Amino acid sequence: METQNNEQVLDADQARFPIHLHNSTKADNVHAYVTGTDLQRGTLFFLRADGKTPHYPENPSSPGTPLAHDCAIKLGKPGSTTQVTIPHLDSARVYFVVRKLHFTLNPGDSGPALIQPSPTDSKNRDVNWGIAEFTWDLERLYANVSFIDFVGLPVALALESTSGSTQHVSGLPADGVATVCKKLEHVSSNHGDWAKLVMKSKQGDYLRAIGPGNGMVLHPKLFNGYYEKYVDNVWQKYQDTALLVNIPGPGKLSGHVRNGELNVGGESFAKPSTSDIFSCDGGPFTLAPNAPAKRKAIFPRLCAGFNRSTLLDDHETPDPDGGQDYYKHAVTNHYAKIVHEVTQDGRGYAFPYDDVRQDGAKDQSGSVVSDHPELLTITVGGH
Repeated sequence: METQNNEQVLDADQARFPIHLHNSTKADNVHAYVTGTDLQRGTLFFLRADGKTPHYPENPSSPGTPLAHDCAIKLGKPGSTTQVTIPHLDSARVYFVVRKLHFTLNPGDSGPALIQPSPTDSKNRDVNWGIAEFTWDLERLYANVSFIDFVGLPVALALESTSGSTQHVSGLPADGVATVCKKLEHVSSNHGDWAKLVMKSKQGDYLRAIGPGNGMVLHPKLFNGYYEKYVDNVWQKYQDTALLVNIPGPGKLSGHVRNGELNVGGESFAKPSTSDIFSCDGGPFTLAPNAPAKRKAIFPRLCAGFNRSTLLDDHETPDPDGGQDYYKHAVTNHYAKIVHEVTQDGRGYAFPYDDVRQDGAKDQSGSVVSDHPELLTITVGGH
């Protein structure tokens, strides 16, 4: 790593990849932040405000230390495109925000740990922002639009490959946040208080909708027992009926409820709670580091079946009929349902395992991937 004018620059032999950031908002104060793990150095990475110079934060002495440098990349006026350049990055994000975001760091054993901005924390509570996620490693570029944490400033993707092909994820339309919020407010109160996922600005405008996991953090009693009866009915059904879980390799594994647990392919699962289902991470869906590969393949398909509420209507997961059977039950993940209704192509992660699907079914996850990427364009503001 070389240093010029007290700023770090990429080594001459370090790989570089271009990303175009297109501003389709009506605002001229939109900024972007690019961060991830530098795969060559194995350390936390930020791009500085010039969009090409790397910043590797020092390990802070105390938790919650603010990022030392302002790494906000100012986008051009509405309709303009700004190019940034990155090295190989893992678990990377591009944050788009009208005005600025606050980033803080915790000390770590091998370097600083980034505290990801939260849509519910006090510093970023009233800021209008959105994200795209990506990884560019030695084998491919993968990117996706995620709504797992919240629905905010609209983001779209276009990935061009050297072959000339282009993959698109359209994201939300310009008025998508307001549409999602209004739909959440109109879900019947008998199906849970989904309106509490709506967050408004100080002026009373729709600012964002948070995912049910964040909603349960902000409102601890929200969705208490929401899935309880549905889970009980699933457990009752599969005492006598076989649940078929279709996973890569072995194919369809048969499952039954025995002694209060669902046993699939030799792996047992206790009843999940509502929080377990929305987060896909807790209770029977906790992923131990040494978990067998079979278990790692089974539980995402169970999580998807619960979030989409297909397990009572079909005895196979993923549902072989695909999206036409998703979210039909009154007890379902209405947030995910509404997100897919409002996005322009129905795509974008609305819960952690939204990529689960039968072979040939439409992808719901909002991802693009290429082994030979040439250019990634991320559009903010909807179009």
